Amino acid sequence: MRKTLIGLALIGTGLITGGTLVHAGFVDVAADSPHSGIVLNLITWVRDRALARQTRDIVPPTDLTDAGRIQRGAGNYAAMCAGCHLIPGVQKSEIRQGLYPQPPNLSLAPTADDLSRLDARRFWIIKHGIKASGMPAWAQGGMGDGAIWDLTAFLKALPSLSSEEYRQLVAGSDGHVHEGMAHDHEHGDHAH
Repeated sequence: MRKTLIGLALIGTGLITGGTLVHAGFVDVAADSPHSGIVLNLITWVRDRALARQTRDIVPPTDLTDAGRIQRGAGNYAAMCAGCHLIPGVQKSEIRQGLYPQPPNLSLAPTADDLSRLDARRFWIIKHGIKASGMPAWAQGGMGDGAIWDLTAFLKALPSLSSEEYRQLVAGSDGHVHEGMAHDHEHGDHAH
């Protein structure tokens, strides 16, 4: 019983101390100041556990290698994603330099240990976003599931594309279009 009381007292003291530091403004929220290793590992673990639970029932369509899907996804990627997640042959962008955590370079092959649920994970992230990361919930902007799956199909193909193949896919796409929403972007061809 005594050990339980001591444990509860220590937890309570820790919570009060942490709350006081937070309330006093001592937590550094600057994007140019990285988290400590412990905090970063905790955030990563929480995110990965949440994504595993959120995506377990998502069944990707069987046509994610369809050329039409990939091409439709290319236009949306160029307009909505390339600035943060890069394109083949580009190592940095102005906006990416200032983001923390820095978004993954999606033009490179994925390095996750478990790639079996990658399509479902990408779909969910594009649709719902990730809190406090700069990743928006594109469904809130009017992007429907079909366009999100097109973008997911494009992400699957992106690491195998050269710079020229990427540019051709974007040029051949309808640009930034999803579920009846067309945007006047020159195929999202931003200067990088």
